[in-house]
Amino acid sequence: MGLPLGGIRVLDLSRLLPGGFCSLLLADFGAEVLKVEDTAMGDYIRWAPPYYDGAEDSARSALFLSLNRNKRSIRIDLKSQEGREVLLRLVREYDVVLESFRPGVLDRLGVGYELMREENKGIVYCAITGYGQSGPKREASGHDMNYLGLVGLLGLSGEAGGPPVQSEGQIADIGGGALMAAFGIMAALRERDGSAARPGSGEGQLVDVSMADGALSWLAMVAGRYFADGLVPKRGEQILAGALICYRPYECADGWVTLGALEPKFWQAFCRGVGREELIERQFENPGSEAHAQVSEIFRSRTRAQWEAFAGEHDCCLEPLLDLDEALASALVRERGMVVELHQPGVEGGVRQLGVPIKLDRTPGEHDRLPGPALGEHTRAVLSETGYTHAQIEQLLATGAVALPPDGEQGTFMA
Repeated sequence: MGLPLGGIRVLDLSRLLPGGFCSLLLADFGAEVLKVEDTAMGDYIRWAPPYYDGAEDSARSALFLSLNRNKRSIRIDLKSQEGREVLLRLVREYDVVLESFRPGVLDRLGVGYELMREENKGIVYCAITGYGQSGPKREASGHDMNYLGLVGLLGLSGEAGGPPVQSEGQIADIGGGALMAAFGIMAALRERDGSAARPGSGEGQLVDVSMADGALSWLAMVAGRYFADGLVPKRGEQILAGALICYRPYECADGWVTLGALEPKFWQAFCRGVGREELIERQFENPGSEAHAQVSEIFRSRTRAQWEAFAGEHDCCLEPLLDLDEALASALVRERGMVVELHQPGVEGGVRQLGVPIKLDRTPGEHDRLPGPALGEHTRAVLSETGYTHAQIEQLLATGAVALPPDGEQGTFMA
């Protein structure tokens, strides 16, 4: 049985994380993703700091592969007329264009959405930017932390009276950008193609994804409460972000655990399990209270393993706080298939990666259809598939409008 997104063709002009993660999801479920990279050094994640400062070549390749399995690569110089013509010719045969430039960059190059739409009225054009295609910060540069700071999310992360706490997971890049883009693309394709209940329009559209917008949407419940009561939320004062003694991390004898006993039944189970029923009525007190000090002392009296055993006996939403190596080796991650290996045919061994996070029971995603592409590895093949003759391909190569892999770069695996 084929993969669910088989037949969908994506031109991915994006770089780094948001676009790469979006097209990775599409590729793992069968979409044909072609990375359109420049004729210089390609996608920044192949080489750019700060990700690779002092990193070994294998570490660099592993980072690139983590976002670029199941994809192919072509190198095109979009600053040349011939290169732009190649891209527009590809657009005629694809369903989706994904890009992450600042607004207007492709328009200035002469290959913007309107020109693409003239070539293919069914094209779904998804632009992931920091602040969107409109608004006062349309032209501004930014990164994950900037977006989270501007929409109020970073300001709510951390303890009361303490500094904002940055997350290692890129909330805006992935949660506000990549995931929103993947959903937007699928919604636009559904509208274009229709269903049994509704005929499709046959037309694509512009999918405008702002990482700031997407990150702000994560505060739906917090904002909803503010709209209702007008009270400005403060850091450390939100019930799910440190304000309650029943819902927060605690230090134990040899590490940390997390207590998520938000519902009374879970808090009661915890208190009874540790023989402190008098604390039941103090569930919703704040950090710094006498009850908080008592609960903290209780947690420090046992090791993480002892608390894990306790949680097995008392259903109270208590779990160990793991370092990454422990998490990746855990039974949960193993049994859910969230660590996989990427293999190259004919080569012994593989590279470990995170698995496909969305589980479909009949047509699950496949992480190992194609290894990550070398820069420009498929330039010649893609041009031939698009109808260019051998002589035309050689001419494009001679002018520099397109390029093959750099000298010495061979194969598609850990290149």
